[in-house]
Amino acid sequence: MENDQADKPTTGPHGQGPLAGVRILAIEQMQALPFATQLLGHMGAEVVKVEHPTTGDSGRGALPALRDIDGRDVGATYLRNALNKRSLAIDLKNPAGVDLIRRLVPTYDVVGENFKPGVMKRLGLSYDDLAPLHPGLVYVSVSGFGNLLDSPYRSWAAYAPIAEAMGGIYEYSRPQGEPPRIGPAGALGDIGTSLFATIGLLAALREKDRTGQGQYVDVAMFDAMVAMADIPPCFWSMGMRGRRKVPGVFDSFAASDGYFVVQAVRDHHLALFAKAIGHPEWVDDPRFQTRQGWRDQLDEIVRPAVETWASTRTKLEASSELAGEGIAAGPCFDTEDLMDDPHVASHNMLLRVRRPDAPDPLLLVGNPIKLSGHPDQTPRRWPTLGQHTDEILQTELGLSNDELADLRASGAIGGDP
Repeated sequence: MENDQADKPTTGPHGQGPLAGVRILAIEQMQALPFATQLLGHMGAEVVKVEHPTTGDSGRGALPALRDIDGRDVGATYLRNALNKRSLAIDLKNPAGVDLIRRLVPTYDVVGENFKPGVMKRLGLSYDDLAPLHPGLVYVSVSGFGNLLDSPYRSWAAYAPIAEAMGGIYEYSRPQGEPPRIGPAGALGDIGTSLFATIGLLAALREKDRTGQGQYVDVAMFDAMVAMADIPPCFWSMGMRGRRKVPGVFDSFAASDGYFVVQAVRDHHLALFAKAIGHPEWVDDPRFQTRQGWRDQLDEIVRPAVETWASTRTKLEASSELAGEGIAAGPCFDTEDLMDDPHVASHNMLLRVRRPDAPDPLLLVGNPIKLSGHPDQTPRRWPTLGQHTDEILQTELGLSNDELADLRASGAIGGDP
C-alpha cells in the first residue's frame, strides 16, 4: 500500500472504522503502548500523542533513523508506532503543562500511559487524580511489572527482552550448553503486551457503554510474557521437566535456498509426512511407532532423509508440497521474501510509506485485523514533533494565539506555531 499522503502529514482516518468516535490521549513512549494505540488508530480511533516539547517520545532517538521534513532525525521505534496519530507537545514537568492535560481529559474516552509505576502519580496525572474529572474515563497503564498489585520488581526498568527473559521464553528455547538468544521474535515483549492492553481497553470501553463508569486497566509486560509463553509451566506440571524436545516432528529443515519448518505431532500426520518425503516404510518400522520414537530418530534418520528430499526443492516448494498432503509446513521467510509474497501483498501487511530523505519507501507493518464492514484505510504518516499542538489546544480548549504564545514562552508547550 503506497501512502500518497506521506509528504503531507495530517491526522489519521478518524471517523472511518469501528472505533470512530473513540478518543485516546496517549502519554506514551517507545513501543509497549504506542503499538496498541497505533492499532486502535488503524481501526478509526482518534489518537493524540503527548510528547516532550524538545525531545519528543524517546523512540524518536532510536537507531536507525531518517531525516524528517522538519529537519529532525526520527528513529525507527517511533516510525513503527506513530501512524494515524497527532502530536501534542507538552512538558509534563511544567505545572502549566499538567494543567493543560487535566483540562483535556474530560473530552477523551481513554488516557494511556507506559511510564514506570509512580511517575504519573508524581506528576498529578494518575488514575486517582483524573477519574474525579471524568467518571467515565478508561485509564490504561502498561509497565514492566504492573501498578495495581504488588511486585518485588516494581521499580525495575523493563524493555521487551527483559520481559521476554523473565516470562520464560528464552529458557524454553535455549539450546543445551548455549546462552539465551535475545529477541527471537522482534519486539515480542512490546507487541504482545500491546495486544493485551488493547483487549483490556476495549473490554473497559464495552463496560463503560453499559454502565457509564470507567476503570483502571493495568497490564504488566512480565504478565503478558508469562501468558505468551504458556507451554512451559503447563508441561512442567504434567511431568515434562527441563528443556525436553516436543515428541514427533517439530523442527526446521534445510531446502535448496533456506529453511522450512514442519509440525507433525499427531500419528496420522507423521504417517502422511513419511509418505510425502518418500519413506512410507517408516510407518511399519518399530522405531517410528510412537511420537517419541520420531523425536529419538530425528537427527540420525529423519533429518538426513528430509533434507535429501528437500535438496531439489526451494523452501517454498517443499512447504507447498507438504501442505498439499495435509502437513503443517511453512518456509522461513526473510524480509525480501515478505516483500515479494502474494499473501502479504493482498493483505496489505507491508505498507510502503514515502520517506522525505530517500527515494525508496519506508516499510512498516500493516493492520493484521481484517473486518468485513471496514476495508483497510490508507494510513497517515507519523506526525512531526508537536505538529498539532496549536490545533488541538485552540479547538478543544479554546486557547487564543496570545495564550499559546505565553505557554510556549514558558516552555509548557512546543511545536511550531
